[in-house]
Amino acid sequence: MYAYKCTVSYEGTRYNGWQKQGNTSNTIQGKIEEILSRMLDETIEIFGSGRTDAGVHALGQVFHFHSQVNVLEEYSSSDFLTTFNSFLPKDIRVLAIEECDLRFHARLNAKEKTYRYQIDISTFGNLFLRNTSHHVNKELDINAMKKGASYLLGTHDFKSFCSNKRMKKSSIRTIYQIDITKDLSNELLILSYTGNGFLYNMVRIMTGTLIEIGLGLRAPEDILSALGGCNRGLAGHTAPPQGLFLVSVSYTDSHQTN
Repeated sequence: MYAYKCTVSYEGTRYNGWQKQGNTSNTIQGKIEEILSRMLDETIEIFGSGRTDAGVHALGQVFHFHSQVNVLEEYSSSDFLTTFNSFLPKDIRVLAIEECDLRFHARLNAKEKTYRYQIDISTFGNLFLRNTSHHVNKELDINAMKKGASYLLGTHDFKSFCSNKRMKKSSIRTIYQIDITKDLSNELLILSYTGNGFLYNMVRIMTGTLIEIGLGLRAPEDILSALGGCNRGLAGHTAPPQGLFLVSVSYTDSHQTN
């Protein structure tokens, strides 16, 4: 038995999210498993570093799978990727494959993740970015947003920033860094979040809250009340999915390869 770690990029616009579902075959996981199973002539199940919702994208999602086939003996990695991508839809691209330890798990061994949210701040909305950004046509107070973001840094109970009301696991997470920058050439405001893990819709809720701060609908200090109150109603709206990207997932060296 062999184990492989892969990095995949995709535009999630036309898919029902990452996770395979019984009522639809239109998922990223489903598409990848279908092609891998055909290529390797065995039933392949892949395991991602996390789920992305319908309409959400990835620059560096990570998944692993096990196979009876020694893939990198039969193919060079470049030949395998060329063949693999030739069968995949054009909005899904597997960027890298490497052999890993049989004990490696893309989700359980993840140490750190980075997400990015793109806000289109152009006057009328850039039609070429409509599937990969959220248009806000009012001026945003970026300094107020940065101040609000500073309260999110560190280790907190982020229950107020989670859409799953029935979640029984710990909602404590650590946010290491939040950057808010302007891409002037594309008239984008980019919010980048790095942490040890994120709850269901957490990045989109943090972004919706920061947008409300930027619009003057709430004060930066309201973040503190939301964190302390552990109540979803204390945080802002859930920003729409199309602006969100999973940028990268990192692992400790001992959990990556043989």
